[in-house]
Amino acid sequence: MKKNINKFISLSLFVFLVLSACNLGKAAPSATQAPVTEAAALPADTPTSAPTEAVIQHVLIPGDLPAEQSGLAGDHDSSTTADENRAPGGDRFTFGRYERPFNSEAMDVYYPYLDIQTTEFYLDDTWIYAVITLKGDESSQSLAGKYGFEIDLNVDGGGDWLIMAAQPSSTEWSTDGVQVWFDENDDVGGIVKVIADEVLPGGNGYETLIFGNGQEDDPDLAWVRVSPADSNTVQIVAKLSILEGDKTFMVGMWAGGEDFSPALFDVNDTLTHEQAGASLKELEFFYPIKELSELDNACRMAIGFQPSGNEPGLCPLPPGPPGEDPLPPSSCPPQYLFCYYDNYRNLVCVCRQP
Repeated sequence: MKKNINKFISLSLFVFLVLSACNLGKAAPSATQAPVTEAAALPADTPTSAPTEAVIQHVLIPGDLPAEQSGLAGDHDSSTTADENRAPGGDRFTFGRYERPFNSEAMDVYYPYLDIQTTEFYLDDTWIYAVITLKGDESSQSLAGKYGFEIDLNVDGGGDWLIMAAQPSSTEWSTDGVQVWFDENDDVGGIVKVIADEVLPGGNGYETLIFGNGQEDDPDLAWVRVSPADSNTVQIVAKLSILEGDKTFMVGMWAGGEDFSPALFDVNDTLTHEQAGASLKELEFFYPIKELSELDNACRMAIGFQPSGNEPGLCPLPPGPPGEDPLPPSSCPPQYLFCYYDNYRNLVCVCRQP
């Protein structure tokens, strides 16, 4: 019996020593320090702070448009023939002219917010302004497309700059949804500028994003708003400095759907006429619209110079009386020359010299 008691005492002592050794690695909470719990780690009165995005500080914001236009262009109104599932004119894929504010194939859905009616261009000492008036959706008054303008600085038909804005909704100037693209490798237009190339060149269009990624050097470079006076008009503005001092150039304006991308320029160099289709029933071999739908553009405006009529992308010059030049004298100083296009895409130029 005594032997069993000694064994029991020895075993108890062994267990006690083992348990003591296991607890050597843990520090017991002191009397003055409560055990750390979730509640103790974050007291109820401790404010929480989530990461916040840096607030962009704008220095220069556009104001009202200048009083005098520098360019004006009319365009076809596809609403007049939309019930016939066709455009009234103006769609010539080969020559880079598009009148396709419709869905593909059936062409039984007409998108008024993609149907350009007129385009205007203004400039002052700080800004260049592109104004695009759409047919508009009378039920929603929503500009749900992508809108933009191209600038061709050396007037060779290949665009250099593309300024785009997606789904503008505010009548206040905003940089939301605005992008500025540059064609650094000069491949916009392919081999033959504006005209569809016989062999697709496989370029990458406007490939360099200058503004719109949230990391731009100048947060005030480009803006957009819906015109306070007309909910069917979008106004897009960029700083004059992107022209790098050029006084003469050409401007063309665009409206497109969700798939409208800077990488697609020139559009007629990215797919064939057969693939693109046509919106004119007269072009029965290509009609209807196929892979290229929901797109409209206006003819290019000549800014600061008197066009000869041979500039790529320029609308046809209006016919004049035999032996007479339909344009004003070439002696007109560029700053007083105003050229615009009527609704039949005929070019009209007047000299505003005092």
